[in-house]
Amino acid sequence: METAVKYGVPGIVAECGGGLSCATCHVYVSPEFLEKTGIAEDFEDEMLDDTVSERQANSRLSCQIRMTDELDGLEVTIAPEQ
Repeated sequence: METAVKYGVPGIVAECGGGLSCATCHVYVSPEFLEKTGIAEDFEDEMLDDTVSERQANSRLSCQIRMTDELDGLEVTIAPEQ
């Protein structure tokens, strides 16, 4: 999320600045990276239930994805509405 905000990626609103309180950084993780990003923790899971765009099995809040070398090349699709 921080990189998306830094470079002005359209669609990532990030109202809370990564504080896990707004769900305006909703993304869909590409299938090949889903296992590597891990599953949403309890509070993120609850936040995803209230997103504007439809929640999918590969939904994550980008502020909760911790970048590692293993995620090099990560592809996500930004949810259509934040």
